[in-house]
Amino acid sequence: MRKTTKLEAILWSIALPGFGQLLNGQLIKGFTFIFLEFLINTKSSFNHAILYSFLGQINKAFEVVNYQWLMFYPCVYMFAMYDAYKSSTPNPPYLSFLPFASSAYTVTVGLMYSSKLHVGGVLLGPIWLPIIFLVPGLILGFLVRHLLMKYIKRPEECS
Repeated sequence: MRKTTKLEAILWSIALPGFGQLLNGQLIKGFTFIFLEFLINTKSSFNHAILYSFLGQINKAFEVVNYQWLMFYPCVYMFAMYDAYKSSTPNPPYLSFLPFASSAYTVTVGLMYSSKLHVGGVLLGPIWLPIIFLVPGLILGFLVRHLLMKYIKRPEECS
């Protein structure tokens, strides 16, 4: 069986957390992520919020979404992507988790502020604002990774 590429694993994980793990042959982990995806998605009414957001009905998205459950989603989603990425390569790049982890934090912050923060006078809601907050998370993660790689030795270099 051919090895899954990093890009393939990440893109399938974006489509549905757990798919990247299934492609990597990690069946239990893959089905666990798929189960968590369905549990959180159902309990948070995430698909309904996505539907209303795409239709421009942000107030309806706010009405249906359950923040208590949806707050789990960014971390599970980003971790599933990172895990699929990491498992698709024999030697993942040093500190490659940082963009994924920082994005999980910033998307969660975007979710928390989604009912208050207006962008250009527009309330973007519980779907669009967290998606926008992904960008600063990625930038922050790559920047911190770059700085750490430049100024701190790898653990294996210290021994």
